[in-house]
Amino acid sequence: MAGRLFVISGPSGVGKGTLVSNIMSRRDGLWLSVSATTRAPRKGEVDGKSYFFLTDEEFDQKIASNGFLEWANVHGKRYGTLREKVVEKISEGVDVILEIDPQGALNVRENYPDAYLIFIAPPSFDDLKARLVGRGTETEEQIERRLQTAKVELEQQKCYNRTLINDDLERATQELLSIIDSCK
Repeated sequence: MAGRLFVISGPSGVGKGTLVSNIMSRRDGLWLSVSATTRAPRKGEVDGKSYFFLTDEEFDQKIASNGFLEWANVHGKRYGTLREKVVEKISEGVDVILEIDPQGALNVRENYPDAYLIFIAPPSFDDLKARLVGRGTETEEQIERRLQTAKVELEQQKCYNRTLINDDLERATQELLSIIDSCK
């Protein structure tokens, strides 16, 4: 039996990474796809584990060879999901998790209609702003750009199979695991 493709998505700063980390540590049989990006690594990020950090030229080569399941330009940098390994894992019966932005998620829906899309939403817009500021990884200008993008992304949640509000980490983790388990 083939595995399922689950797309975990939502605005920057909503807690996608923390939720995905939690479910990966609590459930065997899931495989997390590592995205490729043209942005520079943040402190503590490791190439091949956090992201595959590619030059613009390398990213262009992947696009030309149909090497991405999806890719998008987000906040001036490009991100993409490498196709080959995702397709391989699904065919082996492994459930695959993609943690990507909404633009990429909607592209996955077009290229892989059987994907199950889960939108992670903040409890409020003010809470999202506080989370972005609290990370301390972006300038004020970058935060403002992410918040403007988030307004559009929040409108897109109607295109997803499910929306999960990340207001309590443990509750949200349990709900995300329940959603995945119910789709098997």
